[in-house]
Amino acid sequence: MPHSTPEQRLILASASPRRAELLMQIGVQFSSAATSVEERRHPEESPHAYVLRLAEEKSRAGLALQDRDNVWSLGADTLGVIDGEILEKPRDFTDFARMMRLMSGREHSVLTAICLSGSESAFSEVVETRVRFRALDRRLIEGYWNTGEPADKAGGYGIQGMGALLVESIHGSYSNVVGLPLETLGGFLEQAGIPYWQFDKRAGAGMI
Repeated sequence: MPHSTPEQRLILASASPRRAELLMQIGVQFSSAATSVEERRHPEESPHAYVLRLAEEKSRAGLALQDRDNVWSLGADTLGVIDGEILEKPRDFTDFARMMRLMSGREHSVLTAICLSGSESAFSEVVETRVRFRALDRRLIEGYWNTGEPADKAGGYGIQGMGALLVESIHGSYSNVVGLPLETLGGFLEQAGIPYWQFDKRAGAGMI
């Protein structure tokens, strides 16, 4: 794989602990820089266009915070879609239960857009994974809500956590559902010259 210069840096333009964990999993050195981007869908904007725009805006916002060359900024955004409806974070239990009933025993799409921006070029893509839920009864729906996990999750569940018990099968990238499609990201990192599998035996790879 390509090797970067010592000055090369990756900025994760997100405060998401799940995305940080995925980067650490593949041995990428990075720093985090949380960005503030308004997440409001434009009229007539498709879910695909919406999630891609947010990822690109986050990536550019992260890059704008830097004052040196050889820096790349990674922006990402994830959302669920079923019957053309975007599944946001649940407002309350009623909203959560409605989403769970929509997904119960059916497939929904998880779209994650990633954008890797540098000073002279950028790479971006939207990746889709199809997730099928098992049939959910009220006991399961109420029980999962009471764990506290769904409240801050787009689509109301976390596949990497307790929400795994709701999932019957997936078709596509698992890491995409968590929030960062590593298979696609790996190709972007190679094009940008950012190394992965860089594990320090003393401290481990991760945030710098």
